Formats: sequence, C-alpha cells, structure tokens
Amino acid sequence: MKLNKENLKEYFKPENFFSRDVNWVEFNGRVLEEAINPNIPLLERVKFISIFFTNLDEFYMIRVSGIKEQIRANVLEPGIDGFTPFEELKYVEENVAPKVQLLLKYWSNTIVPELEENNVKFITYNSLSDDEKEKLSVYFNQEIYPVLTPLAFDPGRPFPYISNLSLSLAIQIMKPNGVLHFARIKIPSILPRIISLDKILYNKDSFEKGGLSTKLMWLDDLIKNNVNSLFPGLQVISAHKFRITRNADINIQEDEADDLLSQIEKNIKQRKFGSVVRLSVERDMPDFMINILTENLEVSNDAIQIVDGPMGLSNAMILYDLPLQHLKEKPFHPVIPPIFDEDEKESIFSLIKRKDILLHHPYDSFAPVIDMIKEAARDPNVLAIKQTLYRVGADSPIIKYLIEAAESHKQVAVLVELKARFDEENNIYWAKALEKVGVHVVYGLVGLKTHSKMTLIVRKESDGVQRYIHLGTGNYNASTAKLYTDYGLLTNDKDLCEDVADVFNFLTGYSEQKEFRKLWVAPFNIRKEFLKLINREIENSKAGDSGYISFKLNSLVDPTVIAALYEASKQGVKIDLVVRGICCLVPQVPGLSENITVRSIVGRFLEHTRVYYFYNNGDDEIYMGSADLMQRNLDRRVETIFPIEDENIKKSVKETLLNISLKDNQKARILLPTGKYVNNHKVYLQDDVNLQEWLMNYASSSEKKKKKLKKVK
Repeated sequence: MKLNKENLKEYFKPENFFSRDVNWVEFNGRVLEEAINPNIPLLERVKFISIFFTNLDEFYMIRVSGIKEQIRANVLEPGIDGFTPFEELKYVEENVAPKVQLLLKYWSNTIVPELEENNVKFITYNSLSDDEKEKLSVYFNQEIYPVLTPLAFDPGRPFPYISNLSLSLAIQIMKPNGVLHFARIKIPSILPRIISLDKILYNKDSFEKGGLSTKLMWLDDLIKNNVNSLFPGLQVISAHKFRITRNADINIQEDEADDLLSQIEKNIKQRKFGSVVRLSVERDMPDFMINILTENLEVSNDAIQIVDGPMGLSNAMILYDLPLQHLKEKPFHPVIPPIFDEDEKESIFSLIKRKDILLHHPYDSFAPVIDMIKEAARDPNVLAIKQTLYRVGADSPIIKYLIEAAESHKQVAVLVELKARFDEENNIYWAKALEKVGVHVVYGLVGLKTHSKMTLIVRKESDGVQRYIHLGTGNYNASTAKLYTDYGLLTNDKDLCEDVADVFNFLTGYSEQKEFRKLWVAPFNIRKEFLKLINREIENSKAGDSGYISFKLNSLVDPTVIAALYEASKQGVKIDLVVRGICCLVPQVPGLSENITVRSIVGRFLEHTRVYYFYNNGDDEIYMGSADLMQRNLDRRVETIFPIEDENIKKSVKETLLNISLKDNQKARILLPTGKYVNNHKVYLQDDVNLQEWLMNYASSSEKKKKKLKKVK
C-alpha cells in the first residue's frame, strides 16, 4: 500500500494525537526538572530557571496569544487533538501556574540561600543600614534617576503605553490637596537588572575584580525604594511591580508588501504594541491598582498572574557570568577533528575533495565552517559563494568574511531570512550591511520562510570548475554552535552540489525546479519521501524481515507522518523516537503504537540535531537536515534534508548518537500514553549513561589520541 494522507485518515482521531500546546507545557516541565535537580551545579540550575521563564514568555507571546485570538474569533471546533481553543487555554492556565509558583519558591528557599553559602548575597533594601541607604541614594541619583521617566495618568494625560515584557512600577501618589493619582515608571532595560553593591557601598572589589564575595540587589528593588525623589512635593502612598506579555506574532500580508524589508521593520515595531495576553502583578498589589491595569490594558481577570517572588526571572541568566567555575559544569572545549590537523597547510577544499567530513557540534568545533568561508573569501580561485542565513548572531565572523569576499569582487549571494522570529531586527541589520558592499541579498520568498542551512562555494581548479557545499541541521551562528547540538556535512558530491545549486536558483531566481537528485526539499517532496521510506520498512516487515526506524528531532507534529508511523507500528516495525520538544504522537498504545517508544533529552546542551534513520534490511540509510516533522516545515518553509552516504560516517552516527541516545538513563525521559514523561528505566543498564557526557568524553578521547599521534610523529 502506498502511504498518503487519504489512506491514513483512519488514524485521524482525537485520541491518537496529543495537543501541541499541552505537550509543550510538559516539555517546559522537563526544563523545570533540570532547574530543581540537586545533582546539577548551582549556576547551571540558575541557567535552567532563566530558560524556563524565557520559554514561557515566548509561549505566551506566540502560542497563548494565538489561542486567545481563536477564542475572540469564536472558533468552537476542536482541532485534530480534540481540544477546543477554550479547553486548551484552560489546561495551560491550570498547569503553568503551579510550575511557576514551584520555581519561585525554589528560587527563594533554595537558590538564594545556596548562593549566599557561596558568598553571593542578594541584599534587600530594607536590610541596609541608614549609612548604606544614604550611599545607595547618591548612586541612585547619579546613575539611575536620570534614566527614569515617570508617566502620570489622569483626565488630562492618557494611560501610558507599556511595551512587551517591560517591568514597571504602578505608583499611587497623593497631592497636597489629598487627591490620589496613578503613575507608572518603567524599569529601564538598558540598565543591568542586577546591581553589584560592592564598590557602591563598601569600596571593595566583587568577584569580577578578584574579590572574595559579591553583594547584589535587584534594580527594581532599588528604584521602588527611591521613588519618592521622582515626585517632589507629593506623597508616594504605594509602589508595586507589574510586567506584561503581549502578542508578538508578526502577521505579514506579503502579497501586499511591495518592500518586504520595510514591512518587516514596521511589524517589529508593532510587536511591542500587540494585545496583552498576560499581566503579572506583585502578590500584595491592591485590587484598585489591578483594576486600573486590567481596564486600561484591556485584559480579563483570567490573564492575571500573581507573582510571589522576583518578577522576570528570565534575567537571572546574568548570574551565570559570575566567575565561579566550581558552581558550573566542568568546562568543555570543542575539538578540531583530526583530518584538519593532518597537514595544516592543506586547503580545506582538497580535504573535502578527499572525503566527506561530518562535524558534530558542539563536540566538534564550529571553526572549520568559519575557516571554509574565510578561505573561500581569500582564495583567488573561488569564483562565487552562496549562503542561506537564518540566525547568525550579533557579532558574526561569517558575515565579516562574506563582506570581504564581495570586496574582493567575488560573486556573493546571500538569502537572509527576515522572518526568523525574534531575530528579524538582527537580520535586517546584516542584510543592509551586506547590500552596502555589493552582496546580492535576497529576503526570502513570498509565503515561504527559508529555514534550510546551506553554503555553496564555486571554485576554479585545474580539472575544471568544482563546487563545494556545507549542509547543516543548525544555524551559521558561532555562539549557538557551542550550546546547540547540530550536524554539518562538508562535501563536493556532484549530485548534492547540483541540487544545492538548483535550490539557490529557486531562491534567487525564477526556477520552477521541483525534482532533485539526492536532496529532499520542502515544500516539494520531504513528506512524500518520508512516507515512501516508512512504507518500505512496512513492506520489509510484512515480508518477514526486520523493519526499524529511528528519528532524532526537535518536534513531531505533522498528522500524516504520525499516522504513517502508527501504520508502521501496527505492521511490526520497531520505532525509536528521540523528540526533544513537542511530540503529538501518542506512544505505547496497544494496537496503535505499541512498537513506538518516545524519549526526550533535556541536558547541558540544547538537543537540536535532526537525524532520520531507516534500517532498510541492513542497508542503512541516514538522512539529516533543517526540517522537523511539522506542517509548517513541510508545507510553508524552504527546508532541505540530505543523505549521509559515507559508510564510516553512517557507522559513527549510529554508534555515537542514535544508539547512545537510547541508552541515556540520566537525562532522557520516556513519554507515556497519558502524555506525562517519566525517568528512563535504569534496570536495563549496569552503568549510568548521559548522552551528552558520553559524547564529550568521546570527543575528548579522540583529541587525546590526536595529540599522542602528533608527539609520535
């Protein structure tokens, strides 16, 4: 049977799909588990607390705002998962609040005391002596007061506009005539959220300058307790913190946007002014203040979050920069694969020509990718460089070398995806910088977001013009390459190079190419290729052979692919899935998915690799790429999935990633048919296995062997 959406419809039942947003709440719950894990060093837990709250901000800005828009539009029909928008919102509200409260208590009762045990003390304003308050008042008047702008609200002055994720003080003041008024002060985001008090109060050096301890204070605590100076002649009755989250999803009417660049710029500004989806207020804020905020921000009572603790703990990541290595994980330095050290003078292009090279970040350094662009920029034989850029970071060496290549009169073409969510501003900046030096910049396609990670280099050689490519699962970002796990393939395989050239022609020109030699390309054929290979495993299983599939990815949402995996399970195909984030597939259900196991790994690095393995009767096939299995990736994005054909590389990926992922009993969680995650069962293994630690040790041992060989030589 040829698998397609039509003959898989029998699986499209609510009980066969987890809600995407409900499952996301469970995913962030696994981040919370790491945040409160006593076996993790203190500052690593602080990092996970920050990640939990950052994730939550984005979830409300994008997903919860979308659910609320559906409710406002009176959408009553349930989705494929059986949830109506109202039911989904109810679940989110009921399940997020306890997690937030748990983490706030953990911060106050565990993190703060443990920090103090390590000579990092959070000071409250009220605990200071009069002399200390006086010194801090001088600092406030000199450094902070000039930046603050109190905004009044009365019949003559409208309610002040409050931007997305801004932390504010709601203030009640009384005039000499006894009349009460409301004012708002924004806590400036341009100032550090956490202030070091060492120099200000004690004329001592903090940790950063070699001191033995550090004393810290929240900026909002300092402002709140010095707010009187902003209202001379008036009496400040009370001041309470609040924070809002707005709808930040950008809707672009691309068909009507003649200039996509200016339209994106306009929409970024609008992001600050979207409707309010969450209002966080201090626990003791009086009702009348809450009423003023809800009325003027146009939010309902169910959008109010009462916060008993620090507000906006996503800012806690600042603490990770404290020079206290004993409170962090043991440092890991990415290694340079041995092939790049065999002859340091050899061109990277001759190395790639010799054999395919697979880099596994952050275990392998990202430096070879940067070096390839650098060498291409400076090599007189290189004629052209083409690259897709999705998230490149604030200080990108790759952009620097692309500019250098353009200034050397090479043909440089770059697709900068302006619709990369939350990176639009950064991408606009780089797009303009590239255009200034003559780079051919394309801003993406109407209706399609370009998410593929590709570089193509054209080089003139003695045997004719040659092409070299880099294909990756992650972004061209040197910073995140140290934090995200990703693969990158360097090859000059003729068919793949021609396919990549065709994709670039599709992106920059009017090419209608929809057939490719080896590459799978969305929106044209990725789903079709997945269904074809899943079907092959089914046929092999029916014929009495072993059918086996193993996927490692970020999100599994696409109903058709999920249905195909159900069919494969029913036909005896064993399926192992490692899905870091959202998984809408319901595993381990008798008669449906009893042969499917779903794991999720949340650890020191963000699991970002997308690897797709098919047993194929022992003739293994492995694919990698930029695409997760979601409708948006398969239908509304330009994505690429590429085959791994070198047998040694295939063996390595199988043995060092896929197999070890399944043995992880430290960071892996098993997804149950109830939608909950539980610790992996340790009884199957004699030793504890942590995938990321195993890979770090594997990389380090390879580095030691390399150094030993160098000494022998």
